[in-house]
Amino acid sequence: MEEAVGIIEASLMNAAGLVPQIAISIIVLIVMFLLGRLAGNLLLRFLKTSTLSRTHRNFFRKIIIWVFVLVGVSISLNIMNLNAASIGLLTGGGITALAFGIAFRDIGENILAGIYLAFSKPFKMGDLVATGDLEGEVQEVELRHTHIRTYDGIDIFIPNAQLFSQPLLNYTMDGLRRISFTVGIDYDDDAAAACRLMMERIQNVENVLPDPPCVTSISGFTPQYVELKIYYWINTFNKGVDYWHVKSAVMDECRLALKENGYTFSSNVQTANTVKVVGPIDVKSSQA
Repeated sequence: MEEAVGIIEASLMNAAGLVPQIAISIIVLIVMFLLGRLAGNLLLRFLKTSTLSRTHRNFFRKIIIWVFVLVGVSISLNIMNLNAASIGLLTGGGITALAFGIAFRDIGENILAGIYLAFSKPFKMGDLVATGDLEGEVQEVELRHTHIRTYDGIDIFIPNAQLFSQPLLNYTMDGLRRISFTVGIDYDDDAAAACRLMMERIQNVENVLPDPPCVTSISGFTPQYVELKIYYWINTFNKGVDYWHVKSAVMDECRLALKENGYTFSSNVQTANTVKVVGPIDVKSSQA
């Protein structure tokens, strides 16, 4: 019993001896974090004079903060004499090190991919991008993920490694975005005249760009109708331009143009053929 009490007292004394080291380690971590924020803010102020977008300036600021935090963790381990233990864990514990490597591999890939995206600048905040089945407006680029928001207000956090390894579509890099839709007309209608008619009406719609010019053409033949394709462009750098408003206005102009000129159109046009019978028909039956 006395031996157990002695062990407990020794443990408490050892723990009490570590209190100053733990307190100093915590203070070091806090100081390094604050210094990281200060350095990050100074870097952000300096980068505001560069050509980097706000997305990438914030990204580099966060990298600086994380660097200071990691340095603080290293110093704290030294203060608590845990450096040797951590080195032994990484060098001597082969299976443990391998397990940690596998567990944190994705995190490392995402961080490296985020750094690459920050330097290559395939998009900036506010760009409309798509990868795989995901599409939305870029809100923020973090160390591990990129935050985008879809048209219906869903926030998606895409791992940076996915943006790095898969095809990335940027619809708004140069400010130009092409919009298209289809309409079907009856086979008896004049398709070429319908194309010219719609193109003239589209050019008068507000926020439709004259250059590049809009294009209307026959895009295919279906069993029910002749398919016409309409293309036009908008300037996404103009914040007053609403994608859905412009598309609705253009489609309505095309609808009115076809309606006013007597075209038969819909998404499922059926060509009607009428058989006219002139005079009586003699029906004769014969028996074998």
